[in-house]
Amino acid sequence: MSHRKFSAPRHGSLAFLPRKRCRHQRGRIRAFPKGKEADSPKLSAFMGYKAGNTHILREVKRPFSKLNNKEAVEAVTIVECPPVVVVGIVGYVETPQGLRALTTVWAQHLSDECRRRFYKNWYRSKKKAFKKHAMRNYPDGKDVSVDDHPIQQKLKKLEKYCAVIRVIAHTQINLVGLRQRKAHVMEIQVVNGTPTQRVAFAYNLLEKKVTVASVFSENETIDVIGVTKGKGMEGVVTRWGVTRLPRKTHRGLRKVACIGAWHPARVSYSVARAGQNGYHHRTEKNKKIYRVGTGVNSAKKEEEKDLGGNASTEADPSTKSITPMGGFPHYGVVNEDFLMLKGSVIGPRKRLITLRHSLIKSTKRVASEEIGLKFIDTS
Repeated sequence: MSHRKFSAPRHGSLAFLPRKRCRHQRGRIRAFPKGKEADSPKLSAFMGYKAGNTHILREVKRPFSKLNNKEAVEAVTIVECPPVVVVGIVGYVETPQGLRALTTVWAQHLSDECRRRFYKNWYRSKKKAFKKHAMRNYPDGKDVSVDDHPIQQKLKKLEKYCAVIRVIAHTQINLVGLRQRKAHVMEIQVVNGTPTQRVAFAYNLLEKKVTVASVFSENETIDVIGVTKGKGMEGVVTRWGVTRLPRKTHRGLRKVACIGAWHPARVSYSVARAGQNGYHHRTEKNKKIYRVGTGVNSAKKEEEKDLGGNASTEADPSTKSITPMGGFPHYGVVNEDFLMLKGSVIGPRKRLITLRHSLIKSTKRVASEEIGLKFIDTS
């Protein structure tokens, strides 16, 4: 006569404790990839807005695999990435307690969408942020390239003392069809090269627009950082996946029957409890870039691509745009540059997504595979 097993693996992972609401909506980069001095400097991250999902048809090029030379249909996510604007440079020195900011160089002109980020209530304010800074550091008639200029003195300080150089960049949120007018601002680390080269690279980007194509390329794998969809307060069955109790259970069955022993006289952290589900900060590693698309607005400016042909492939008889008929549901039209990433991406539509060069490069054959798209669904 058989009997029931009394031991089983626990329900739910303890690796993501505490399951709390995230304090911020923008994905924070806790670690940047390390660069090489021999290579030329580049930016290591970018920002974009999740537009929606579609699917593609491609031919798999994976020798010795059963899928080799066969067609596969895969889900992809579109992340709209308007060019970011660099408005500052910050340098960090290494100390026994970690990195410490030494000095910051701000640009002379900051747009209103960037300055809104420094105010709680923009329309009631005097809108004078960075006015005195511009008068003090960029006096009229003084050449910025002169050695005794305050900006040049700060740059020399960065070159001499700082081990980490980051640029301060903001999104152009007015180019995306959102109601929000306050830009998202983040620090992006400059990797590769010597400190002098990194400072020169960052200074050349001041007040300039950086496109996503200059940071990422097709067939590359990147890390995606963001905040997941919020679900609110939920019970233990949904939140942790524990088993429901028998039907006749007194006082409800979507519960944990025993939440611990009499002693120790407290509930352990490892016991499944009801609480917040979703809106957690998460990082997803090594997502493949299937396409770096040029936006309709960018094509108009550059006049180098057929307008609206950013979703066409060699097999397509006609040119078509990545935006489906009627726009992406609950998002709208994608007019700017975009990334097409394999699979799903954390968060709801319109959520800000932080994109970073892979911290730990994948060595799998799938990661190094060349992607050739035959069809992109835009129906």
